[in-house]
Amino acid sequence: MATTATARTRGAAPSAPGPPAGPPARLRFGYASGSLVTATFTTLPGLLLLPYLTDTLGVGAALAGAVVFVPKAWDALLNPLVGRASDRTRTRWGARRPYVLWGGLAMAAAFALTFAGPLPGTAGAWFTAAGYLLTATAFAFFQVPYVAMPAELADRDEDRMRLVGGRVAVIGVAALVTGAAAPALIDAGGGGLAGHRWAGVFGAVVIALGALWVFAGTAGTPGSAGAPGVAPPGRRRVAESGPGLRRQFAAARANPSFTALLRCAVVQSAATGVLLAGAPYFADHVLRDSAGLGPLVVAFVAPNLLTVPLWSRLRGRRGYAWASALFAAGCLLLLAAPVLPDAAVLAVMALAGTGHAGQLLFLYAMLPQCIARDGARGGTRGGSRRAGVLSGLFTTCEGLGVAAGPFLFGLVLQLSGYVSSGTGRAAEQSATAELGVLAGFAALPALATAAAVVLLRGYDRPPAPTDP
Repeated sequence: MATTATARTRGAAPSAPGPPAGPPARLRFGYASGSLVTATFTTLPGLLLLPYLTDTLGVGAALAGAVVFVPKAWDALLNPLVGRASDRTRTRWGARRPYVLWGGLAMAAAFALTFAGPLPGTAGAWFTAAGYLLTATAFAFFQVPYVAMPAELADRDEDRMRLVGGRVAVIGVAALVTGAAAPALIDAGGGGLAGHRWAGVFGAVVIALGALWVFAGTAGTPGSAGAPGVAPPGRRRVAESGPGLRRQFAAARANPSFTALLRCAVVQSAATGVLLAGAPYFADHVLRDSAGLGPLVVAFVAPNLLTVPLWSRLRGRRGYAWASALFAAGCLLLLAAPVLPDAAVLAVMALAGTGHAGQLLFLYAMLPQCIARDGARGGTRGGSRRAGVLSGLFTTCEGLGVAAGPFLFGLVLQLSGYVSSGTGRAAEQSATAELGVLAGFAALPALATAAAVVLLRGYDRPPAPTDP
């Protein structure tokens, strides 16, 4: 009977294979931890740098906005070159991971330097500008390879969405912790230059932790040497690099989905940059409560942790449009903040934050889709010959937008007559200046978001048959 049973078993039709396994938890957490670096670099300078320059160093609002913007303009030149370099890199750690490690650690040191504040006034502003330029340079070497990794770590859109979903969730955690903790550290350190030094050290520690964690968590994966099926150390590239940068830029321009994504990213990031830069001024001059900055940040960021699984049910441009509608509605409702109770203001910020969580998820998920499609057109399985260059262009546009936000908000402050202060506390402002704070904080992000939705309309258009 045993023999008969065995024969029956052998003759039975093989069971249907189950669904493909998604990325392992170690890889998802490892990759997502890089958002500690991204969120800290976006949140802390976005919240602190402009008011640090105007209300602690006494720099004019327009000049302060330029100090925030210029390092990002430098990144616009640097990012594609970093992407190209990572495409061509061969190391025993893989193509992207060495940049993630050393770029992150260098960034941590430069970030602490940015807020070291050894000098007050204009001299201190130039010192801060130099530190921020070094931070932005190191960030390019971290962020461009980091953004390219999902297209190489997963073959299916569903798996890339899981990786990106974890990244967006950690952005929420990191922004929540750093955005609430840094203002508290500044107050605990006595405010002014001394308090900002503590915030700089705190940000540097978080950045270093994120860089080390993502480097360790992605070891032994398809994007690193030594993984199963990977060529021996020192001989493997993630994908063969394509032609020169000029031809690759031409190919990117000929890809309507990617160019639409770039246009959307720069405008949407500007909206986020305005909201971050304006939050301290909104708390001081509209809510009349500088301690209200922490609750504002928490209300805006907390939805990242709660709504990403819900947003994941949607896809692409349609999902982005719904998320943008919520974000813009929340921003416009903030125009009524002077007559709303504090609880209602926080609820409106949470509405805007819910939309922002979806915007991040869809933008970051559409990028690896573009990279993977580009690789399929070029005959590269699982990634693109231009993955680093494409991610570099995206990071450039995103970074320019984030930097343009504080610059635009600084211009609004300057035009409305905002008075700077060198005391570490905001000066009393005229009614016109306070109106400028409110309009810049609420109306500018909503207008930019509407433009971003329109600019994304070409995302689903297929490339021309003659595209390279």
